[in-house]
Amino acid sequence: MKSVFRDDILDGKVAFVTGGGSGICKGIAEAFLAHGMKGVTIVGRKAERLAAAADELTKKTGREALACPADVRKPDEIEKALEATLDRFGRIDVVVNGAAGNFLAPAAALSYNGFKTVMEIDAVGTWNVCRASFERYLRDHGGHILNITATLHYAATPLQIHASAAKAGVDAITRNLALEWGPLGIQVNGIAPGPIDDTEGMTRLAPGDVRDAMIKGVPLRRLGTVEDVANCALFLTSGAGSYVNGETIVVDGGAWLPGMAGFSKMMGVD
Repeated sequence: MKSVFRDDILDGKVAFVTGGGSGICKGIAEAFLAHGMKGVTIVGRKAERLAAAADELTKKTGREALACPADVRKPDEIEKALEATLDRFGRIDVVVNGAAGNFLAPAAALSYNGFKTVMEIDAVGTWNVCRASFERYLRDHGGHILNITATLHYAATPLQIHASAAKAGVDAITRNLALEWGPLGIQVNGIAPGPIDDTEGMTRLAPGDVRDAMIKGVPLRRLGTVEDVANCALFLTSGAGSYVNGETIVVDGGAWLPGMAGFSKMMGVD
């Protein structure tokens, strides 16, 4: 599909993308490179998948994708990945926090460690990357932070208390950092994707008949695409979004509007 954006809107910039080895954040990394970025660092825990993704992105766009294996729960690993990015590209203009963990679990069956793990990857991991990138580069140069969140906590979502709590924390991080770091020229915003087709999340959370029911529950009557989310990221990091700060843009076709009742019906939960 031909992009609605000029192919040079991010000319010369560099992005640091966690969760960039697959799915939505890989798509965002590709969109950044296709629209003029000179380089993107993709970060994740699985080194082989990350290396394959970086090779694919580089060949597909003709611009460099750097693979940096790291766990967002470990600040020292994030520091090393940021250092590698600056050594290679000399700058970091956009930070995308997309590393996440999730699974379906009723609250009564969710283990202590299961809740803690999702909180640490999503909420604590987002903070770790924000803080480290601020210290390493953004404080003195400004830039953009995009936090990938969700709509699970807007009402209440069965089987998702862990992810709901984590993403509520991410939204709070977005608002607070936008307030505190805005005067330094750092825009902090969020993107809340809905059900996005051809992603690991959809495969895990909405198999088979659930997927068909989910489509019927979306007012636009289709699942979202990775490109839908990537286009939002392009808007926020280009000149078009220069006065947007502290906001979370929902990209879900209106799926969250029925709230818990709609989600429960889709998931077959009474």
